[in-house]
Amino acid sequence: MINLGRFDLVSLRLFVAVADAGSLTAGADAFGISLAAASKRIAELEQHLGTPLLERGKRGVVPTEAGRTLHRHTIGLVFSLEQLAAAIGEHRGGTRGQVRVWANTSAINGFLPPLLAAFRAAQPQVRVELEEALSSEVVDAVTRGSADLGVFPENTPADELECVVCDSDQLVLATAHDHALASARSVRFATLLDQEFIGLDRRTAVRRLISAQAEAHGRALRVPIEVHSFDAMCRMVAVGLGIGVLPRAAAAPHAKSMRLRLVRIDEPWTQRRMLLGVRDRDRLATPARALVELIERRTKTS
Repeated sequence: MINLGRFDLVSLRLFVAVADAGSLTAGADAFGISLAAASKRIAELEQHLGTPLLERGKRGVVPTEAGRTLHRHTIGLVFSLEQLAAAIGEHRGGTRGQVRVWANTSAINGFLPPLLAAFRAAQPQVRVELEEALSSEVVDAVTRGSADLGVFPENTPADELECVVCDSDQLVLATAHDHALASARSVRFATLLDQEFIGLDRRTAVRRLISAQAEAHGRALRVPIEVHSFDAMCRMVAVGLGIGVLPRAAAAPHAKSMRLRLVRIDEPWTQRRMLLGVRDRDRLATPARALVELIERRTKTS
């Protein structure tokens, strides 16, 4: 029989950090403790549970089957404790709770800022923490409990989350004003594959999507320049270094100032739905639940 009273929350959180990083050293660094102290805590946890939790190798550590079970349940435990802290915080003076939102670049450059402005106007005493991240990182943050809500495209794997559609966007072609395609009303994607693209990070949802479409045509994207933001992409496109494919909402603010031309891409996959993901809606603190409800109302009326 395992003595529940001997569980140490710090050691449990350390174990999750180590398992996520695949490295005992990285987990120790995340907690600001020495490698020796981290090793001792993990060893004591394994001794208490009576089973190995990590398999150690030259390239780091991976959880055993028991370790994977502990990891899954510990994530839920930490999430519950953080929700408890947020709920108690609502009863104190000043700020009435917080909402931790992670979102991908498309959402932050699109529908999310005005929506958060409306939320803050209705809930001025709620603090919103917004983190921009890759779509896969957004899903991981919500799954781990590091975020209350996540926004990401529907092609992002998110099997462990409850998801609802919260917005839609359209990918468009951006060219310099004097580019040969600038006067086109629409283009087919296959006709773009001889062009040089200004590419986003290879891990982004947009880059993965258009790369997959190129591969479906038996081609590879020609990407001589890679950037890390839509703003940087537009600047490169504006001076004629290549074409870009990005959400219309992200390109529109730059079109006039940079003399860009935005051209419709005549393909069904350019219409993308954005999802709002939560770990467990019924366990959300009141501020986070209020933001979910606002997003749903906006989606129904748009």
